[in-house]
Amino acid sequence: MPRRVTVSAEQAGRLVAEQFPQWAALPVTAVENGGWDNRTFHLGDDMVIRLPSAEEYALAVEKEHRWLPELAPALPLPIPVPLAKGSPGAAYPFAWSVYGWIDGTPATFESVVDPIGFAGSLADFVAALRGVDASEGPQPGKHNWFRGATLRTYEAQVLGALDGLRGHVDVASAHELWAQALEARWDGADVWFHGDLAKGNLLLEDGRLAAVIDFGTCGVGDPACDLAIAWTLLSADGRDLFRKRLGVDDATWARGRGWALWKTLVSCANSLGEGGADARDARRVLSGILADRG
Repeated sequence: MPRRVTVSAEQAGRLVAEQFPQWAALPVTAVENGGWDNRTFHLGDDMVIRLPSAEEYALAVEKEHRWLPELAPALPLPIPVPLAKGSPGAAYPFAWSVYGWIDGTPATFESVVDPIGFAGSLADFVAALRGVDASEGPQPGKHNWFRGATLRTYEAQVLGALDGLRGHVDVASAHELWAQALEARWDGADVWFHGDLAKGNLLLEDGRLAAVIDFGTCGVGDPACDLAIAWTLLSADGRDLFRKRLGVDDATWARGRGWALWKTLVSCANSLGEGGADARDARRVLSGILADRG
């Protein structure tokens, strides 16, 4: 696991004052549910400070400053665009960023008012991202936890989760789907992907998709990782529309289901015996993945 650092609002304010004095008078307050990869703070009313919480997450800062300004004009929904890049200071060890604040609430199963419309909007976003020239984009690596590379990167985690879940879930079916995902071939044509299309990174306004945030795992490579959302958030009908709108072939769909299976098995194993909403969601998603053989 990454060795994470803590950052206080006072410390974040000192970083701003030292490096961007034009903003020194603005209040700095913690963002509620500010994420895992970054410590996040409001800067005034319309900006946000993002400070990577570990060295591994800081690898994405340079990438985001290089590519998000180029990706944003090609996409049908707002994404974060950096306003300034900070340096280590005030006892904080990594590069960091200031972004414009994007309004919205994180998507949940209950808050999406039109599951079919949501799936269509998300498919349109993914299609537009895939349409951006990928010839010079960042290849999979430590900067994005090898999103866009082979699923075998995560095989040890999957097998460990299945061992822990034996007797609690249909391990035989999960093994079968995982094997299918590993065997499904990618044609090798690089395309852009977000890398972490998840509930917390999809923002809603009035229950409809309004923005996509947190591109720390973005890159170019196999786009199947962006299909995991089809099982982790979309309804069954929405999943069908999402696949058709993107024109996903059987092999890519199998790999995408593998990404969803990895993420969900680990969540189920980590929450085994718990009864909270996250644990219930993980078990529900896993049931849906194991039942979907399409």
